[in-house]
Amino acid sequence: MKVAVLRFPGTNCEFDTQHAFEKLGHAAELVWHEENTLPENIDLVVVPGGFSYGDYLRSGSIARFSPVMKAVATYANEGGKVLGICNGFQILTEAGLLPGALKRNNNLHFISKYQNLCVVSNDNAFLNQCRKGEVLNIPIAHADGNYYIDDEGLKKLEANGQILLRYSDDKGNPVVVNGSVTSIAGVCNERKNVFGLMPHPERALEAILGSEDGLRMLKGFEA
Repeated sequence: MKVAVLRFPGTNCEFDTQHAFEKLGHAAELVWHEENTLPENIDLVVVPGGFSYGDYLRSGSIARFSPVMKAVATYANEGGKVLGICNGFQILTEAGLLPGALKRNNNLHFISKYQNLCVVSNDNAFLNQCRKGEVLNIPIAHADGNYYIDDEGLKKLEANGQILLRYSDDKGNPVVVNGSVTSIAGVCNERKNVFGLMPHPERALEAILGSEDGLRMLKGFEA
């Protein structure tokens, strides 16, 4: 599998993401935000975490205008798989490739810790290696992770199986972490080829660091 990992000014998780896919035996190429095209014959685009353009406006609101995002939109609209992690999730919502928006955490603090997540849907390319209802332990690190969508949009997400993950306790029960609507931690688009989540699976690769659960999440794209 060949993966393109985007880089914006302020991105800080590109090398972690590259390492994660290389650990799985895949080729991962870094792509600068000023590029107008994506590498040929790629199987996945990843928009990694960080603070694109310093998050000086809304998180992701400047990065969504970078030249490479036009290529990403075209790739996604043609059915290509795209994964946004943390700031990448924010960028994909700002670009209109994913529904909803990410707001400031309800406690106005940056949250950095390992967090349990409940798998809501595994009928997709991202989480097909996980069991529905399974609890995963994945790090979170964000100040603007409060996922918002209106009532009508929420009903559509639920009806279409677009809610991927919810923040939970160790039994899978939803918990309040950052104020996200119904504790949502990750969603996908209607076609289920664009995915976004606030937690960092690329930081959960080795048991010695706390969890290997991120490996199975990323392995889903191999199928």
